[in-house]
Amino acid sequence: MNDLIAIAEQFVSRGKVIKVRELGEGNINQTFLVVIDRGENKHFVLQQINTQVFTQPELIMDNIQIFTNHVNHKLAGLSLGSNRCWQVPQVLLTSTAKHHYLDRNNRFWRAITFIENAQSYNTIQNLEHAQEIGYGLGIFHTLISDLDVTRLADTLPGFHIAPSYLKQYHQALAKTTKKKATEVNYCQQFIQERINFVAILEQAKAQGILKLSPIHGDPKVNNIMIDNQDKKAIAMVDLDTIKPGLIHYDIGDCLRSGCNTLGEETSNWEKVQFDLNLAQAILQGYLSIADNFITQQELEYIYEGIRLIAFELGLRFFTDYLNNDIYFKTNYAEHNLRRALVQFQLTKSIESQEKEIRNLIIKL
Repeated sequence: MNDLIAIAEQFVSRGKVIKVRELGEGNINQTFLVVIDRGENKHFVLQQINTQVFTQPELIMDNIQIFTNHVNHKLAGLSLGSNRCWQVPQVLLTSTAKHHYLDRNNRFWRAITFIENAQSYNTIQNLEHAQEIGYGLGIFHTLISDLDVTRLADTLPGFHIAPSYLKQYHQALAKTTKKKATEVNYCQQFIQERINFVAILEQAKAQGILKLSPIHGDPKVNNIMIDNQDKKAIAMVDLDTIKPGLIHYDIGDCLRSGCNTLGEETSNWEKVQFDLNLAQAILQGYLSIADNFITQQELEYIYEGIRLIAFELGLRFFTDYLNNDIYFKTNYAEHNLRRALVQFQLTKSIESQEKEIRNLIIKL
């Protein structure tokens, strides 16, 4: 704990650190909430970046600073209405004006302002919350839709590129020592039946039908902060994966995480369903503001994005399981296998409602 306090103090210009505690349930980075004894903002977020996942963390911080500068400028001239506000997490600098700190073990640390009087939820609470989740993603995309995508570094090459994950899966399958239990065989068969679908978004990009845009990269429900008083979306956090991509990755991931009411960590994977009512509310919130930038061609691929991102995450969890859990944090031996089963069951539910989801998108 003394080490954490000393590291946190590298980002404090006024006051003294009095407490550091763990924050959130992220699968990649270690995250802490820091409390200081003075100043206008008495909390900030301290994170140790996982450099095995993010091999060039300096580029992550460069991207976040490009993003925040662009959005702060745009927010100054954008009216969200009298009952709306939007906050952007700001990077805190060290006493030497750097956006990160390397400790004596060469671990990479950064600090971000804390969004006060707001919270996030792992699952959607009601239809109003669902609509705010969609609206929050829509605001985020609106704010970055005119950011020159060439200014952003690709900090995670291959991230959300489903054919690459399929290749990694086949490599893992060829060398795994995992026993071929019933659930493992089920996952293999599930993947095999969908191989021809995996490249659909990348093919559309290659054909010029879909274009690269700035994206959040991980817009799960718990990365959209909700104001404690008016219950409206107020910010998006966890900005490490801001990069060039297809907005379908974001839309698909938002709906994937939002419309599974049992959550990603449920043990009752057979009961997982894609909730169409929640999907309608999320899409209604999103499309109410997205008409400022979204094209007709992009709209036509939303269903594919929803289906593919659920399948893709299941593929990634299963691959990590076969690789003995080298990417995602796990709490027990079969954790990533269970996570994969949840996502594959969600994919199956999405597929069973394809007609309804496509009609819903047309209707909205």
